[in-house]
Amino acid sequence: MKTDAHQKAIKASYYSIFGNAALAVIKGVTGIFGNSYALIADAIESTTDVFSSLLVLFGLKYSARPADENHPYGHGRVEPLITFAVVGFLVVSATIIVMESIENIQTPHKVPKPYTLIVLAAIILTKEIFYRFINKKSEETKSSSLKADAWHHRSDAITSLMAFIGISIALFMGKGYETADDWAALFASGFILYNAYLILRPALGEIMDEHLYDDMVEEIREISQKEQGVIETEKCFIRKTGMTFHVDLHVIVDGELSVNQGHEIAHNLKDRLLHEMPEVADILIHIEPHDTNHS
Repeated sequence: MKTDAHQKAIKASYYSIFGNAALAVIKGVTGIFGNSYALIADAIESTTDVFSSLLVLFGLKYSARPADENHPYGHGRVEPLITFAVVGFLVVSATIIVMESIENIQTPHKVPKPYTLIVLAAIILTKEIFYRFINKKSEETKSSSLKADAWHHRSDAITSLMAFIGISIALFMGKGYETADDWAALFASGFILYNAYLILRPALGEIMDEHLYDDMVEEIREISQKEQGVIETEKCFIRKTGMTFHVDLHVIVDGELSVNQGHEIAHNLKDRLLHEMPEVADILIHIEPHDTNHS
């Protein structure tokens, strides 16, 4: 079932796909006719970005499927898996750039054309805008794969910036500095690999159910205290599945209440939490009797 968050994320991924495709063509054509191997390497990365964005789109659509008999918690865990694949594309991109840069450094070639700097400046600005837009959508939707896609745009902006610096050095320093843009592309590959790690780390924490949601736990406790019959809350565990969350909550109530009364409190609290926290997909509430050990 597609929520507003899923719709926003899917729409943002379409922007990524078309944006990366257009920029890959612009970079490739400018690099070939402008004698810039750094731009050609940049175009290669943008081409891989298209495929990674397609993967993200697939993951977002698949994660929106409702829970079924085989997947009682839904299909949200496909998101970090897609993030791993996106990281793989980043590593492949960096590896290709390293290999191409080393080969080009060893091959004599002409200094890039001056107009490549104008194209690169426009690309850097465009990619940074894309990064900020997609990253904002990833924070709004809590999509790990969309955040990975956003970092793809940032890494692209970094490689373009390195190419801009390298070409500037080659143009202003003249003969003997023809390979400056290739060295810049080689240097940029290190940034790409570092970004890959930054993307991988939270996705790995998500797949391992790492506790990362202290603010949400505090919000759940505050809302629970407002429910009639709840004395206090005890354990609260949260697991992220795609763009939604599943919560296990222990609630302390009067030990003299009947089973039916305790069940009613749990049911009312669940309804309240689901209403006030739409990002929560489901909550399992365990009722604990109040005694001196919980005081």
